[in-house]
Parts: sequence; structure tokens; C-alpha cells
Amino acid sequence: MTALVHLAAALAEIAGCFAVWSWWRGGASALWLIPGLGALAAFALLLALSPAGFAGRAFAAYGGVYIAASLGWLWAVEGQRPGAWDLAGAALCIAGAAVILSGGRAG
Repeated sequence: MTALVHLAAALAEIAGCFAVWSWWRGGASALWLIPGLGALAAFALLLALSPAGFAGRAFAAYGGVYIAASLGWLWAVEGQRPGAWDLAGAALCIAGAAVILSGGRAG
């Protein structure tokens, strides 16, 4: 369940940021900001659903998922295939997120 929450949050954040990017740097209409803001609000709500006991831990674990999802977006939406270094870095980040989520908790 945690992985699905983080993946949904990542897609919402990336979509919202992409809307701003498209308007600011890509020449898209300012109307792109409307769904972008909605997506960013959905991102915040989804990330708050994370079962981690502390926000900082939830955000840290989410970071690895965000990086991997961003590379998926790069490929699926922007048409740029991630390279070997991109994939290796994402794998390291996912491993780090798994350690954070599964590690023991002191007091």
C-alpha cells in the first residue's frame, strides 16, 4: 500500500510541476497552471496518507520513488529514454527508500 501511495503522489507531483514547467519554459498557456495546482494539491494529500509515523521519514522514503517516477515520466511523456546512469541512480534511490521504510525504529 505504501508503494502505491508514493507512486500516486509522485505522478501527481510530477504532473503539477510539469504543468508549471510547460507554462514557464515551454510557452504553454497559463491555463496549464489550473490542473497543475490541482495535481500539486493531490500530491500533498496523497503523501499525507503515507503510513510512516513521521513526516520527515515519509518524505525521505518518497524521494526514491519520486526519482524513479521522474525517469519514467522522462521516457513516457517527454520521449527521452533514460540512460544507464539514470537507471543506476534510480535503483540506488529505491534501495535507500526501502531501507528507510523497513529499518528498525529506535524510541
